[in-house]
Amino acid sequence: MVDPIENKLREAIELFYFAYRAFTAGPDQLLEQQGLGRVHHRILYFVGRNPDLTVNALLEILAVSKQALNAPLRQLVERKLVAMRPDEQDRRFRRLRLTDAGRRLETRLTGTQMKHLAAVFTAAGDDAEAAWKSVMQAVPAKSRPRN
Repeated sequence: MVDPIENKLREAIELFYFAYRAFTAGPDQLLEQQGLGRVHHRILYFVGRNPDLTVNALLEILAVSKQALNAPLRQLVERKLVAMRPDEQDRRFRRLRLTDAGRRLETRLTGTQMKHLAAVFTAAGDDAEAAWKSVMQAVPAKSRPRN
């Protein structure tokens, strides 16, 4: 006998998986053309949303190790998509900011996702959008910044 609760949870997992796949498909194509991956998009996104973010703050947001961040961040700096400069008060800290080219790429990548969500939210309605946001906020996320 199939446990109805387990069945509902498995259905939710599948819906989450397929939604995530659809949500990342557009950016994945653009990233592949650039020889980049999702981690690069995440870096571009959060640096774009938080200009002059420190490397340590980015590590906390992404919930990754310095080792995991090092190579993709270095690639973005080498490609002149992210600018890194020392903090004015404490030169041990490095501040990150998107370059013009980085901002254009991040806008294209995230723009596809914004269009996708806008269409879904319009079709689903305000109540469904609010419920979705409530569910997403309830999912424990170490990488979600605390307000």
